[in-house]
Formats: sequence, C-alpha cells, structure tokens
Amino acid sequence: MTRSPRYSLVAIALHWTIAIAIFVMLAAGLWMTDAIKQPDTRNFAFKVYQWHKALGLTILVLTLVRIGWRLANPPPPPPASMTGFEKTASGLAHAGLYALMLALPLAGWAMVSASPLGFPTMIFGLFEWPHVPMLAELEDKKSAEAVFKSMHKYLAYGAIALIGLHVAAALKHHFVNRDDVLARMVPGSRKHPANG
Repeated sequence: MTRSPRYSLVAIALHWTIAIAIFVMLAAGLWMTDAIKQPDTRNFAFKVYQWHKALGLTILVLTLVRIGWRLANPPPPPPASMTGFEKTASGLAHAGLYALMLALPLAGWAMVSASPLGFPTMIFGLFEWPHVPMLAELEDKKSAEAVFKSMHKYLAYGAIALIGLHVAAALKHHFVNRDDVLARMVPGSRKHPANG
C-alpha cells in the first residue's frame, strides 16, 4: 500500500478534536480537584466533574476510532532526514500517547465505578454510561477507588510530560529541521516554504 505524504482529513480531524479535548480535560482536572474542596466553587466544580467524565469517555471512544483508522490508513512515512534514533523515539512517543489516551479514561472510569458515592456518569445529559459491574459491586470500594484515583493522577502527569515533548518535537521539525512533519497534520497547509 502506498503511503500518502499527508494525513487524511479524517486523521487530521480526529487528531485535533482529541488534542483539544485533552487540553480541556487536563486544565479542568487540575482546577477541579482543589475547587471541589472549596465551599464557594464546590457546586460549579461538581458540574465540571460531570463534564470531565463525559469528555474523558468521549476521548476513549474517539481514540479507538483513531486507532482503527490508523490501522486501515497508515500514516505518512517519516522524513528521509530523520535518523534511526529519531524514528525510534517518535514511534515510542506515539505509542505512549495512544496508551495514555486509552489508560487515562479507563482509569477514570474504574475510579468512578469503584467510588462509594455511586454517582452516575451522564454523557452530556443525553444518556447514562454504566459503571464497570465488578467494580461497582466491590465491598471495599474505598481502597479500590484510592488505587484508581492515584493511577489516574499519575497518568495525567505522564500525559502532560509526553504532550509537552510531542509539541516540542513538532515545533523543532517545523522551525529547526524545516520539514513537513507539522504541516502535514495542519488542515489546509502546504509544504514548508524551505521545501518548496
């Protein structure tokens, strides 16, 4: 199968939709964990928690779609100028990002399912997302919730670090290497000026 030099419109749409959702999720997550403890922000933070859960599960579904699309439509080949080390590092970083896009919402879903509070997860007020049955029926929910809460927290910090590296690498390709790595993931962009 011949690989296109650019990402498809579907791949671009999924990339940026998930990226924006992740940035919103991380910002909300950092804010709401403290805000829920404060009397003056508790009510709004509770609403943010509900949206956070819905958006997280949406990211999970979109990530599965993105993986399926990527398997059926291989991404563009890396630039010929990339060294073997850079190609390996890029592959590992992308694998890590996909793993986090799956693991973070799964850990959050597990945490909510094991919560002694038993709050339902409403997807944007449209329908209820079920809890994981075996976690919802645990006797010692508090301990299980604590494990998944810690997992969710550290996965989020890992995501922040890896996303920072991903953005830095994309900017390096564009401004230092002056290749088309970033341009081919931007809607409507053309070749980097340095490459004609």
